[in-house]
Amino acid sequence: MSAPDIPSPRLPAADTQAKRRGLGADLRVLLHLLRGQPKDGDQRARLEAFYGPQAGDYDAFRDRLLHGREALIGEIQAALGNALPGAHLIELGGGTGRNLEFFGPRIDDFGQVTLVDLCPALLEQARRKFAEREHVHIIEADATSWQPEQPADAIYCAYSLTMIPDWRAALANAIAMLKPGGIFGVVDFYVSAAHPPADQIRHNALARAFWPRWFAHDGVHLNPVQLAALREHFPEHQLTEARAPVPYLPGLAVPYYRFVGRKL
Repeated sequence: MSAPDIPSPRLPAADTQAKRRGLGADLRVLLHLLRGQPKDGDQRARLEAFYGPQAGDYDAFRDRLLHGREALIGEIQAALGNALPGAHLIELGGGTGRNLEFFGPRIDDFGQVTLVDLCPALLEQARRKFAEREHVHIIEADATSWQPEQPADAIYCAYSLTMIPDWRAALANAIAMLKPGGIFGVVDFYVSAAHPPADQIRHNALARAFWPRWFAHDGVHLNPVQLAALREHFPEHQLTEARAPVPYLPGLAVPYYRFVGRKL
């Protein structure tokens, strides 16, 4: 006797359509990543040309690429402690506002939240998300020169410091706007120096050559100097070094770090 035919399992139509939409969104983002960031125009124009067409798909793809952001947010909250209620929080290079969402309901405990970015298309996404929160201010400005009316209790950069051409100016500007005792946090890609400090991870020569070249095509510049500068400016800090998978690059893991320092 032959066995009865067993129908093949099928995904519900809605699930199939959702997967197709997700794949289509990924393909759109990947196309722009392969094309790279334009070389012409000022920084604002380059960012808008590169990120504008992917703004609607930005968060979903970057959630699988930009690791450690939620952990950084938790560390910033812990570092603020009892000073968090009513505090002034600033994110430099905040884009769509996705990182602010990691604060959850605690975003409402801050007295003022300011998100600064230079890309209009990404800022429009942020304005939609936080339109009903009057204490959240979305500002189009250059992180190297913009200054708040009141100093900040905490400032952070989530995968933005490596995208700012004059990152030293952005770092100096952030330090200037931070209160004494204030918190500065960073999560970002990096590569180690050939001979890093004894308490840091050393990446091999291939990693130190490959990842900076790979990301530079899209306007992201990895180097060991940024982390060294952070440690110099914030002697009191905690540092976590890790690796994370990259979408559609199986078997590869990009180095990243989380840094939380306190201004003396």
